[in-house]
Parts: sequence; C-alpha cells; structure tokens
Amino acid sequence: MRRIFIIGGAGKVARYLAPRLTKQGDHPVSLYRHFEQEPELKALGAEPVYGDLAKLSPESLSQLMAGCDAVVFSAGAGGKGGKENTKAIDGDGLEKSVEAAKLAGIERFILVSAFPEAGRGQPISDTFEYYMEVKKAADVYLVASGLDWVIVRPGTLTDDAATTLVNAGLAVSYGNVSRDNVAATLAYIIAHDAIKRVIIELTDGDQPIEQALAKFQR
Repeated sequence: MRRIFIIGGAGKVARYLAPRLTKQGDHPVSLYRHFEQEPELKALGAEPVYGDLAKLSPESLSQLMAGCDAVVFSAGAGGKGGKENTKAIDGDGLEKSVEAAKLAGIERFILVSAFPEAGRGQPISDTFEYYMEVKKAADVYLVASGLDWVIVRPGTLTDDAATTLVNAGLAVSYGNVSRDNVAATLAYIIAHDAIKRVIIELTDGDQPIEQALAKFQR
C-alpha cells in the first residue's frame, strides 16, 4: 500500500481522487485547512491532515508528508482572490511543496496544472492572465526540480460523471474534461511509475484511460 499525499486534498478533483486511490489499494493522505472538512474527507476514505499551504514552511510541510510515497499537487486559486492569493497557492505553494517533498525523501510528484488555451475566446481578467503565468512558472520549477515528476494539464473542468474515456497527449485540442476523469487519470498515473517526466494534456475523449496513457510508459 502506497501513501499518497494530496495537496489541495479538500478540492473537487481531490475528492474524486481519494476514493479511487483507496479502491486501487493506496492510502490517500489529504491536506485540508478548514476543520469542517475533516469528516467529509474521512468519509471519502482519506486520512485528513490539517495544514494551511500558504502558512506552512517547506520544513513543516515535509513533516506532514513523512512516510508518504508520492505527492499530488491539486491545489489552485483558479485566478480567484487576487494576485496575492494566486502567488501564495499556485506559485509559492507549489515551490514549497516541491522542496518539502525533497526534504521528506519523496521522488514521485504529480502536478495538476492548467491547459495553455484555458479561457481563450472569452473575456479574460488581468488576474486570470497572471494565474496562467504563475501556473507556467510552476511547471518550469517542477521540471527543473530533479524529482520524478508528471504534469497533467486538464481542459475546462466539469462535474459530469466519469466515463474513463479521455483524449491524452503531449498536445491535444482544447476541450472539457470531467473532474472525475482527471481523478481517474491521476490514479492510473500513480499506479504506473513508468509514466514519468512528461507533460500530458487531457480532455474527455473516446479512449479508455489505460489505452490513452500507454504511450507514456517508459
């Protein structure tokens, strides 16, 4: 049984991911920052761990990660709360999480990032443009970290039911993807260590996840 530390553990993607990890025999450890979220996370099969990403240091975060085998970073401000919040979560939060993983001796790090075409074709605020800049910088930081990383760039997220049918590639046409399909993809990546050091763009599609991701196994 592998212990998977989920940063943004109370978020929507993470709530789909936790039961999928439990089902495949892994143990999700979900970081959360509001006490009322704890019973909900337990009900999903996760081990809740309290902590505020914006306030934790790399050292204190590494202590929470101790004993885990992989990290999934699915936290994100989504362009909300202004530039300060975006920097604290998507920028500094990712960087301190990478350093914490190193301190904890964890090599495997999976990042849920952002599709480059997100929001195009519609009015975009300066805050969202900044969010996209920070997300790209976070990708660059992780790639340069030396960790055993995977970056998943999902399209526009929906709450549709999972089909476990996706379109995944180094570059795919922009589209929607259900959060549950993202979670199913993450669970598959976690279960297959041969998928590593690759950026995967992801939308809903017509291929089973195992077939769509087979080309990334090395």
